[in-house]
Amino acid sequence: MCGRYTLTSAPEVLRALFGYEEHPDFPARFNIAPTQPIPIVRLVDGKRHFVLVRWGLVPSWVKDPNAFSVLVNARGESVRDKPAFRSAMKYRRCLIPADGFYEWQARGSGPKQPFYVRAKSGKPLAFAGLWENWMGPNGEEMETALIVTTKPNQTLEPIHDRMPVIVPPEAFDLWLDTMHVDDETASVLIAPASDDLLEAYPVSVAVNRTANDNPKLLELFKPTDAPAVAAPAKARAPRAKPTQGDDGQGMLF
Repeated sequence: MCGRYTLTSAPEVLRALFGYEEHPDFPARFNIAPTQPIPIVRLVDGKRHFVLVRWGLVPSWVKDPNAFSVLVNARGESVRDKPAFRSAMKYRRCLIPADGFYEWQARGSGPKQPFYVRAKSGKPLAFAGLWENWMGPNGEEMETALIVTTKPNQTLEPIHDRMPVIVPPEAFDLWLDTMHVDDETASVLIAPASDDLLEAYPVSVAVNRTANDNPKLLELFKPTDAPAVAAPAKARAPRAKPTQGDDGQGMLF
């Protein structure tokens, strides 16, 4: 499961990593949630493009999106078989830029403890994603996407039983190129991340509220009974979040 994530790297850093043609400018986000607009990277005519879509996939055959459950994640083990995902897995694979993600650890009868997970290197990550284009009877159109998940690696196993599929840069084309790479071949990337890639540490339950979107969410939280974890590497100083025009609703752009 991946229900919240962050995107805090500077736009030029993300453009250099993903190699898309556009030059988007956007603020740092510290608590991206389902149904919000998110950026994806997809291949069109052999070139990578940056596109905004809604997080929560709606298959093209759905009649009423308002009556359809939001599909935030897809289990990688069945993504080639489930009717909601198999067409997108064949023809509409994408990458979802991120700097880290949150997972919640069950702790007996008490509240779940949120953890923040990021690359030890501090570099951005690329989640494996699927996208769809829904069109309504009156010409309405909506592009949506979800994150493909897999079993946890050793870092995530004590925290949660699922994790996002993380695509390494050298495999970007293998996942994106649906014209030349079939879904069976691309599915080799659906596997836990290497055990030395990520670090995880507890953070405040303030992340539970989607309206909270600020750098303090990434600070190490030290409750008296928190599980022992290694102290994270010193975080990069986040970019200041623009406040002009902010309506407090937690939109991505």
